Amino acid sequence: MVSGKNLRGFLTVSLVALLSACSSSGDAPNPYGRSHGSGPIDMRLPERGPDPNATPVVQAYCPQVVMRDQDAIYRSYAKGGQDNADKLLFQASLADATRQCTANETTMTINVVAQGRIVEGPAGAPGKATLPVLVEVLDGDKVIYSQKVAFPVEIPSGGTQFIFNKQDVQIPNAQGGASRFTRVRLGFDTGPVKKPAKRG
Repeated sequence: MVSGKNLRGFLTVSLVALLSACSSSGDAPNPYGRSHGSGPIDMRLPERGPDPNATPVVQAYCPQVVMRDQDAIYRSYAKGGQDNADKLLFQASLADATRQCTANETTMTINVVAQGRIVEGPAGAPGKATLPVLVEVLDGDKVIYSQKVAFPVEIPSGGTQFIFNKQDVQIPNAQGGASRFTRVRLGFDTGPVKKPAKRG
């Protein structure tokens, strides 16, 4: 059986391994929140030349992941106990995040990964919860992609870390990759969330 300490270490190593696949150089100014992994990365694009097996590497911009502080924490309360600390069922938070991009001539696909943690509150109990994670891509102030993900998490006694992953975020591609004003915004949506299911 894997202990909580060993599990946390494994999740941290997993995210570090994913982070190593992306460049963190060349940060651009970020008006949208805390940034996580930015700058140009190497992306392989289709070769038009006579050799069908050739895949030249080009420098292209892969949008960084940003999180606004107000969207990085989600709290769920017992019925009628909103904002009452004694009625808190659980609290979830998102921390380090990264991304990896692949592209063809028309579409960029972004694989978004984030590390989070969930802990039970005074009114909570071990069980299952579904977290409403919102993934958006903005070009300047314009939202060009938005999807809410119902992300299931098991809450053990004392809480746990988790890895959120969405591999299929797709946006239009341009020569040289996305615009320098493009960002992936990650956070919790403020809509309803399922409460932990108590174990029998």
